[in-house]
Amino acid sequence: MIVEMSDAARLFLAVWAPDDVVEMLCELPRKDQRGVRFVPPENWHATLRFLGDAHPEDVVDAMNRAVLPASTGRVGPAIDMLGAHSVMAPVAGLDALAAAVVDATDGIGSLDPRPTYNGHITVARVKRGAVVRKVVGMLCSADFPVREVALVESRLRPTGSVYTTLATWSVPAN
Repeated sequence: MIVEMSDAARLFLAVWAPDDVVEMLCELPRKDQRGVRFVPPENWHATLRFLGDAHPEDVVDAMNRAVLPASTGRVGPAIDMLGAHSVMAPVAGLDALAAAVVDATDGIGSLDPRPTYNGHITVARVKRGAVVRKVVGMLCSADFPVREVALVESRLRPTGSVYTTLATWSVPAN
């Protein structure tokens, strides 16, 4: 699937959380807390590379030539913090896939790739000074075969980011 676009956009390449992972993470206590904004389940993904501003066509051309390795994502073992502002579910097993995406998109986008890959699904955003109760430390565990990589546009809104999948690439089965 490819959506036509020509202007630069805020883009990232990611693996969308499959239904069983979404169901598992939906079981976490997600009651609103002061200073904690839970990410809607339809936005849960593991970013492989954040490109910043880039032209979608450049990314599509590069990814069409990419050799993507078979990958299995492993969520867990527990919900944790990523820095002081993100509650996340760690996702292992995506390092080789992320490296292939970074190699394929070398030189594309306004941001350089991070020096090391840290696979995770952001579950909530936390404001400075807010206390995250209950969810951090909760056990979570799921394995899933990665079926595709998605090129996603992110539009920032006051209520949170709105994501649109612009293109996808199949990942071979294990």
